[in-house]
Amino acid sequence: MKKNAQTALIHAPRRAPQYIQTVQPPLFRASTIIFENTDALFNRHWTDAYDYSYGTHGTPTTFTLGDHIAQIEGGLYHLLAPSGLSAINLVNSCLLSQGDEVWVPDNIYGPNMEHLRNLQQRYGIAVKVYNPLEVESFSPSDKAKLLWLEAAGSVTLEFPDLIGLVKKAQAHNILTALDNTWGAGLAFNAFDFGNEHLSVDMTVHALTKYPSGGGDILMGSVVTRDQHLHHQLFRMHAIQGICVSGDDVAQVQRSLASMQLRYEHQAKSTIELLNWLKLQPQFAQVLHPADATSAGHAYWKEICRDGHSAGLVSVIFKPEYDLAAVRQFCDALSLFKLGFSWGGPVSLVMLYDLKSMRTLEHSHLAEGLLVRFCIGLEHPADLIHDIQNALQRFSD
Repeated sequence: MKKNAQTALIHAPRRAPQYIQTVQPPLFRASTIIFENTDALFNRHWTDAYDYSYGTHGTPTTFTLGDHIAQIEGGLYHLLAPSGLSAINLVNSCLLSQGDEVWVPDNIYGPNMEHLRNLQQRYGIAVKVYNPLEVESFSPSDKAKLLWLEAAGSVTLEFPDLIGLVKKAQAHNILTALDNTWGAGLAFNAFDFGNEHLSVDMTVHALTKYPSGGGDILMGSVVTRDQHLHHQLFRMHAIQGICVSGDDVAQVQRSLASMQLRYEHQAKSTIELLNWLKLQPQFAQVLHPADATSAGHAYWKEICRDGHSAGLVSVIFKPEYDLAAVRQFCDALSLFKLGFSWGGPVSLVMLYDLKSMRTLEHSHLAEGLLVRFCIGLEHPADLIHDIQNALQRFSD
């Protein structure tokens, strides 16, 4: 029977064979996925390694990227989320229940703390803050369920005593979640680090940063090596309808081939800036894990492979420079653009008031307003010149 022209537009009589190999994997865009027959429909389970049942559960495009991210980070199982914060919230929502205790470093990513405070207010979850440089400040009760780790910490970039903290958490049967955005799976293997081959239970990664590399894609991931834990997270992932765009996934996948080259280049440029920034009289302190004077330097040196570090460096202005002066400095920059995030081609700057961001007292931090530089792909000499000009303008 000859099909009506309208039907033929939907059900094409011919299809090109789909068995060629290309540099980039094919892009699958799907909400509905067609089952070959009822056996294929019913002889499947959501825990299957590749459950092609609906677009929210995954397509070859999303599974390819997830497998790649898990491989880079040293894990086995993966989930993708629309942003790094969405991935963080997935972990919190899945693993924390009323009455549980969660421990966070004082230099935690701000939106993570905000989400946990919301859970505390609504569900009675106890949020405890510890000093990531002092293991003894992490003193869990028998209600402790989850320990958040950041290496390096947000904004002030302290590298934690990762070995000591993970060992203590394991001794108390507490799950560990590492925000691995800074290390990107390249600075160290979160699932096999230290002489004792320690492992965190899961990593969260803002793929928005280095994996994307363009400053134009939002995405996050959760990676683990434990299948039972993965199934817990996957179930919550499905219940909450968390999913990502195939087009966005293809963009991140395309950028992965250059991620290590970009990471190392930006880290090298950052070290060059670090050495110059330390000589500038306007700064009371320069913060970077690779610098011997920075808090946690010894822990960074012990953990990070080949001296790897990300393209972030922070400075604390001397106390005589008030908010108006530091704002004037930021506004005077030309190549550095005022904006959040990092890992893209354009260098960024952001200013912070640490007093409003920290719970504990930290004697290792100087008094003053903090500015964080996120180093892009510009030549470091040009970036130094840009900072030099801005310092001159607001010092005159």
